[in-house]
Amino acid sequence: MRVLVATAVAAEADSVAAGLALAGYERLGEEQIRRTLFPGPDFSPSPLTRFGRAGHEIHVCPVGVGPAAAAAGTARALALGPGSGPGPGPGPGPGYDLVLSAGIGGGFPGVAPLGSLVVSAQIVAADLGAGSPDGFIPVTELGFGRHQVHVLNSLARRATRALDAAHGTILTVTTATGTAERAAELRTRHPRALAEAMEGFGVAEAADQYGLPVLEIRAISNEVGPRDRSAWRIGDALAALTGAFGKLPPVLESWTAHEH
Repeated sequence: MRVLVATAVAAEADSVAAGLALAGYERLGEEQIRRTLFPGPDFSPSPLTRFGRAGHEIHVCPVGVGPAAAAAGTARALALGPGSGPGPGPGPGPGYDLVLSAGIGGGFPGVAPLGSLVVSAQIVAADLGAGSPDGFIPVTELGFGRHQVHVLNSLARRATRALDAAHGTILTVTTATGTAERAAELRTRHPRALAEAMEGFGVAEAADQYGLPVLEIRAISNEVGPRDRSAWRIGDALAALTGAFGKLPPVLESWTAHEH
């Protein structure tokens, strides 16, 4: 089993790494994932850190903030990271079995309290589409592209039980919600939505390019709604993320790519 965990920023990657250490995973090393063409003077390579136990490996990489950076960074890690080589299908592949999008995020009041964990049933790009006099139209209904990715139900439910988490839709947004009106609109359009973040859909699209399944896990740091930084609990959420990855490895190790 080899899993890539894509976080947005280094602090989330460090929290995941701390959890893996609690689970008995040893650090195997770190490599710098570089852009191969025209890196530019301001380009900084992303560190990809490898952890292993009993033949299983989990690689952790901060891939950037927002769906575009997350998609590009995840695709780069899959293509250039350790383990790159022939995949299970035709042509080149990344040597991974699963991709996880992990980090902190906002929880909708009443369904995902601060410090809790959420596991995706669906990953939805909430603002990918078009406005109209009758309201928002998702890109899928426009007839080009897609705005949602389904995850493997068996793995998601096992992870949900192991983490004592909530299980539902996680929204990907390009602008974090800052008003009660916007929060209400999102919940009206997505009644099963539990949380929002900014990277899941980008990570999922990159994984899909390689035919890999994806799962998203969020630790809740703030409420979706009026922006009040004094109420954020980022430290608590990062601690919850560490706890999650202290419990998650047995679920990943017992899962096989043939499960649906």
